[in-house]
Amino acid sequence: MDLFHNLAIGFATAAQPANLLYAFFGCLLGTLIGVLPGLGPLATIAMLLPITYALQPDAALIMLAGIYYGAQYGGSTTAIVVNLPGESSSVVTTIDGYQMAKQGRAGVALATAAIGSFFAGCVATLALAALAGPLTATALLFGPKEFFALMILGLILASVLSSGPFIEGIGMVVLGMLLSLVGTDLNSGSQRFAFGIPQLFDGLDFVPLAMGIFGFAEIVKNLEQDDKLSLVTQKITNLFPTRDDFRRMVPAMLRGTALGTLLGVLPGGGAVLSSFASYTLEKKLSRHPEQFGKGAIEGVAGPESANNAGAQTSFIPLLTLGVPSNVVMALMVGAMNIHNIHPGPEVMTKNPTLFWGLIASMWVGNLMLLILNLPLVGLWVKLLTIPYRYLFPAIMVFCSIGVYSINSGTFEVYEAAVFCVFGYILIKLQLPAAPLLLGLVLGPAIEENFRRAMVLSRGDATVLLTSPLSASLLAAAAIAVLLIMLPTIRARREEALQE
Repeated sequence: MDLFHNLAIGFATAAQPANLLYAFFGCLLGTLIGVLPGLGPLATIAMLLPITYALQPDAALIMLAGIYYGAQYGGSTTAIVVNLPGESSSVVTTIDGYQMAKQGRAGVALATAAIGSFFAGCVATLALAALAGPLTATALLFGPKEFFALMILGLILASVLSSGPFIEGIGMVVLGMLLSLVGTDLNSGSQRFAFGIPQLFDGLDFVPLAMGIFGFAEIVKNLEQDDKLSLVTQKITNLFPTRDDFRRMVPAMLRGTALGTLLGVLPGGGAVLSSFASYTLEKKLSRHPEQFGKGAIEGVAGPESANNAGAQTSFIPLLTLGVPSNVVMALMVGAMNIHNIHPGPEVMTKNPTLFWGLIASMWVGNLMLLILNLPLVGLWVKLLTIPYRYLFPAIMVFCSIGVYSINSGTFEVYEAAVFCVFGYILIKLQLPAAPLLLGLVLGPAIEENFRRAMVLSRGDATVLLTSPLSASLLAAAAIAVLLIMLPTIRARREEALQE
């Protein structure tokens, strides 16, 4: 009964005209950036963070969430129609989706992707609502040492499951944690790594850093690429799948939804890992694996369901435990911190309308996306003909104004420019930037919980190992590190990432 009562609170919040408007704007923008190659949800959310200063917290989070899961829908459109994934989680959809389009079945492939995404989004949101209460109640039992161990485990698993070499991922996590030390030490009041610059006394501002590394640097990288697309122009008809299509796609949708719901919760999981894992599973279970890569409808239904389910359930560890499972969730932490909301178990108890309003808005947003995507597919494909060089100047100008508006000063603009150069260097060196942001976001919380644990134990560090829960979490982190260092495991991981 509590679940229905809480959902009623959520729908009352999500149905407010302003929240409906921002949900629609987020879904529309998410679809747009999902369609346009180059600007993913990560860069877009990073660049829109300044706008959220002027919004109510629930409206800001509803809009940013809409961008995230809306991009999963939009990415599938270009993946199917022009063999070009607009978003990384739609890469596997190109394999069979484009083949279906070449066979004149683009409409069926698009409908399969939309139906699978809608079904998975609804189921995953229900899972999010059902699991939120028990996980939050469990998290309230955690003390400083348990939270410290949980965050260490989260960072390790995020590095293990994310793409790129493990050692480099851990190195970037440490660099992010070092950057989080800049500013005033809250215990002693002394300055750390501020170099006498007053603007750094409160630490590095999250918004210009995220915007520079993930937004501006991404734009600069895209300018190096040829923006001429070989657009396949074809009339899209026959959207409704046949009975045989339904017979093949429904089991794949169910499996994709279950897999995405599970993997989205894991640190390092989310939409990308879910879609790749679902495609591998469908190919292994199929009686006709030779059809994969030649237009198998299961190769569209499974991954598209999985990536949307993973996108929705990746909110679970953030909202209940305060641990972002991927870099997009780390940006959501930044958005919440802007409004003095600390992610974790207290969000549900102190901000129930925001918590349940965000969850309920995902149902509303999924329905909006279903309506937006199929009838407007022609418009989305037309957008691909706009040269990228015409888009980036306006994006850069508006984002720079947004950064300037944070404190009405130029320091943040310079800061974003410096981190743009830094982000571009990371791209050129092929170093993952995502773990850096996770380290930056979790660094202060790790330091705070470690200090509290040491104060309560009077400086006895063994308290981290004498508590069964924190010892178990740290042991799990150590086992994950040892496993990934084994040559066999490491080789299989690299092989899986290569695939």
